Amino acid sequence: MKALVIQTAFGLENLAVVDRPEPTPAPGRVLVDVRAASLNFRDLLIAKGQYNPKLALPRVLGSDAAGEVIAVGAGVTRWKPGDRVMNTFMPNWADGPISDAVTKPTYGNDIDGVFAERVAVDAGGLVEVAPHLTFEEAATLPCAAVTAWNALTAANTGPGTTVLLQGTGGVSIFALQFANALGARALITSGHDDKLARARSLGADAGTNYKTSPDWDKWARQQTGGTGADVVVEVGGAGTLDRSLKAVRTGGHVALIGVLAGGNAFNPLPVLMRAVRLQGVFVGSRAMFEAMNGVIAEKQIRPVVDRVFPFADAVAAVKYMESGSHFGKVVMKM
Repeated sequence: MKALVIQTAFGLENLAVVDRPEPTPAPGRVLVDVRAASLNFRDLLIAKGQYNPKLALPRVLGSDAAGEVIAVGAGVTRWKPGDRVMNTFMPNWADGPISDAVTKPTYGNDIDGVFAERVAVDAGGLVEVAPHLTFEEAATLPCAAVTAWNALTAANTGPGTTVLLQGTGGVSIFALQFANALGARALITSGHDDKLARARSLGADAGTNYKTSPDWDKWARQQTGGTGADVVVEVGGAGTLDRSLKAVRTGGHVALIGVLAGGNAFNPLPVLMRAVRLQGVFVGSRAMFEAMNGVIAEKQIRPVVDRVFPFADAVAAVKYMESGSHFGKVVMKM
């Protein structure tokens, strides 16, 4: 069986598709024939040693996959061979609020990940694939889509609200699609005009190029009559958080998700003086995933797949994602 493995040291030069032992389904577990898997920025950070420098190596990478059940272990009744499934990001988080007890393990970090031809996973950590989705589309959902869904629903996004999105990566494009499905107005930023045009074709109400117009916080306030956005999906981290706090309305919500822009400490005074709710979003539970799936099926939402690589070219897929050229998700097909 082939798997994408960080071998004896960090760095993309130490990432390779190698042979691994075939898994078997122990009691309570399910053996899945993986058909497709998708990349997240987290995978790049893990491979470089920037996510968890103490990670035990070697480690199979990856948190997002979709495939077909081929066998079940003793005691498993929910799943049967032939079922189309996706894994959850945190197999122990079924429902309820996040806690220390449910945040571990996560695939590709605390335990071996799902970038492999076959995986054996906990039966409670699987979700059914919506009938209209391909395996390639379904593989994009476990991390980025659930994160976007959690961010918007925790902020009570709906008709009459305005959401500000940063960039056109996986989380932001899913948030754009879900904002539309929830009846909200969506504003988006990007460093590329062609990507802004694509975002508008997907339902963005307005967009701005942050390279040619770096004061995108002022633009967002202009777009909202000077009030500010109700919700900002913050994927840049410290490098963009100051502007997000200027772009959000008084009493608004900033969903803190990513660290793409780097940067230094920010000034917390606007959070205090304008009563902004700043909330970290760490993916979501299986119950959130299932609720999101219901909307995806009802609205016939199709994830945006930028490019599909054969699994043999998995390292090239990681490097392509690192380049930032993608719009939506980068997928590997087994």
